[in-house]
Amino acid sequence: MTPAINLLKTLGIAHSVLSYHHDATATSYGGEAVEQLGLDPAQVFKTLLASTEKHELLVAIVPVSGTLDLKALAAAAGCRKCEMANADAAQRATGYLVGGISPLGQKKKHRTFLEASAQMLPSVHVSAGRRGLEVALAPADLMQLTGGSYASIGKAR
Repeated sequence: MTPAINLLKTLGIAHSVLSYHHDATATSYGGEAVEQLGLDPAQVFKTLLASTEKHELLVAIVPVSGTLDLKALAAAAGCRKCEMANADAAQRATGYLVGGISPLGQKKKHRTFLEASAQMLPSVHVSAGRRGLEVALAPADLMQLTGGSYASIGKAR
């Protein structure tokens, strides 16, 4: 089990775990999850880390069908600008490998922002902490567990 799944089980949060065989040559981890599990891309979210001008790491959770709007994330976080965090820094801060970073059970607590469109969904799928492992849970539970905020931080491709 991963720290994300252990957290959900310990707290008794309703969730379901889905797994698939991860292809090491896959270029889009979220796209691979959609394809392998037959999920709606609007309900599968990727967890990204961005860094502010003050080097604060932020967690951004956006649909795999779109991209992260860094300007919108900066506005939501109340900072001047954001850029994508270095992969090594993201892995050190979360305890997860890129492609399997879960918003749940991270080593350190980071301010977290979930794309506002998730509020309209009965459940969202996020990484469960390992490539090839997804967890579905209610967006409200995800926000409660991360202490996150809803924000319009995603944009269509």
